[in-house]
Amino acid sequence: MTQDQRLDILVEEFKADSGQYKDLETPNDTAGKQRLLRSLMNVRMPKAMPPGVLRVQDAYLRERARQKGIVTLGEIPTVAEALGSAHPFGNRISIWQGDITRLAVDAIVNAANSQMLGCFVPMHTCIDNCIHTFAGVELRAECEAQMALLRERFGPDYDQPTAVPMLTGGYNLPAKKVIHVVGPIVQGRLTHRQEEELADCYRNTLECCLEHGLGSVAFCCISTGVFHFPGERAARIAVKTVTDWLLEHEGQIDRVIFNVFKDEDRAYYEKLF
Repeated sequence: MTQDQRLDILVEEFKADSGQYKDLETPNDTAGKQRLLRSLMNVRMPKAMPPGVLRVQDAYLRERARQKGIVTLGEIPTVAEALGSAHPFGNRISIWQGDITRLAVDAIVNAANSQMLGCFVPMHTCIDNCIHTFAGVELRAECEAQMALLRERFGPDYDQPTAVPMLTGGYNLPAKKVIHVVGPIVQGRLTHRQEEELADCYRNTLECCLEHGLGSVAFCCISTGVFHFPGERAARIAVKTVTDWLLEHEGQIDRVIFNVFKDEDRAYYEKLF
């Protein structure tokens, strides 16, 4: 089955599955079909999907990952190699600019919201939306199942607290696992408590990696998007927290990657090494 055939099948299956959008006109061009499929995936609530459809989705998304270009750990230079950094962990820390869903590492970090179900805004460019889109609908289903168990324990109004990581599979991503963590939301002036919460996001995520034997992790720029944490301050907190943790856990993690998307964020991190 070709990739175009998979796309055609998935668009029609997801339209039918949605109910509300079953009569939506399907674009003729590939890019339009891709946008429609992504939008239908974005708005879909977690529920069962026929195994045959999931097999087509998985094959389609894995081929999309191959087409985008999978980036292995060996292709990502450390800051010692790239910048000549004398940082004590310069041979274990990297800065990599690009799409985090391309990284073939043990875990990538998702900047999640407290519902932990991903972004429901069609075609939104946030990292939460991108990760759920290219992992496939199985990821949202697992997040919902974990949240259901937590609500059985803590009550029906439970939301995931800030800086408490949730580990899931990576599904159709090159990464083996996804660590979802809710960062602090800045409204107005940045507070000391919010700085501490951001540090906890990095610290607790590394503890999660240690607990589950994950040797490489790629951090996104937690809270610096729609949560409005100042980018330069966030970078300083991230680097200091990771450095302090590595000093306390010598040899426990093979590689920590600071994944950035914007040029300004790359500059913030490079200045710190």
